[in-house]
Amino acid sequence: MTAERLKELRGQLDDINIELLDLITKRAEIVAEIGKVKAKIGTKRFDPVRESQMLEELVSRNNGPFSDDTIRHLFKQIFKASLDLQKTDQQKELLVSRKIKTTDTVIDIKGLKIGANNKVIIAGPCAVETYEQTYAAAENLKKQGVRMLRGGAFKPRTSPYDFQGLGEEGLQILRKVADELDLIVVSEIVSPYDMEAAHKYIDVIQIGARNMQNFELLKVAGEASIPIILKRGLAATLDEFMFAAEYVVSHGNSNVILCERGIRTYERATRNTLDISAVPILKQESHLPVIVDVSHSTGRKDIVIPTAKASLAAGADGIMVEHHPNPPVALCDAAQQLNPAEFEQLCEALKPFLS
Repeated sequence: MTAERLKELRGQLDDINIELLDLITKRAEIVAEIGKVKAKIGTKRFDPVRESQMLEELVSRNNGPFSDDTIRHLFKQIFKASLDLQKTDQQKELLVSRKIKTTDTVIDIKGLKIGANNKVIIAGPCAVETYEQTYAAAENLKKQGVRMLRGGAFKPRTSPYDFQGLGEEGLQILRKVADELDLIVVSEIVSPYDMEAAHKYIDVIQIGARNMQNFELLKVAGEASIPIILKRGLAATLDEFMFAAEYVVSHGNSNVILCERGIRTYERATRNTLDISAVPILKQESHLPVIVDVSHSTGRKDIVIPTAKASLAAGADGIMVEHHPNPPVALCDAAQQLNPAEFEQLCEALKPFLS
């Protein structure tokens, strides 16, 4: 008798499940129609007031056995799934996703291509200190056939007492040196207010790790006509990194290069932990070029060559490395900047990966 009763109750449950599915399907059809109406009249998809009213109405009718919190949770999941139905195809997938664009994005900067097996080296001093120092570093780049000169003019530092960069004067030095040696200027800006100076002096804007989620800066970068190198945040997941890039692309600038620069972990052997697995994952998930900063990710000159090789072997479209004509006297990150001989060794070691 007990077994028969169990079978009977389970049968009733199955029937109710089908009824619930039919009701949820009918609800979804109405929600989809509401989405079309909202799109026509320009109303936002999500209405928090309306959702709150519906939840409170349901809770007021709740006579158990579920708690009010359980009812809220169950229906919020239904509401969320319904809201997803109102998304356009473009909203369902990120613009930076390979599902939207299956071919690799190739960024052309003054004739130098990045992406789709066009690999580059980006190098230069951590910070622009003087014209002479910047020119000496740039001259070494030129000798090795490296066209992209990076240098920091605005330096967001952990300590407010550390060297903060020369600001616009540093950008002027970079531009002067680059014009004299026919190089491409890569430099960081830290505020939306720096964009005017960026248009005057910079060929490629870098947005650093600390500003990966500076959303106002990302929006302004999206409205710019200058390619962007976006660095992964200190503890950012790859999803968060992709969403940060989406801010730029969704505002009109599709020339974005993703830069893996190491993340903060418990390991102290290196400055940060180079997440080499991020390279193939980003290449698989996104159509944007991916480069690796082998200086900030490790903070160690002795392993720059193997980590650079590993990065390129993993599919990176280039590497970024710090080079100073005289690292011991550098105003910041002296320990990780390559001297001229070390930079030459790096370039020689990477030739098989770049050809």
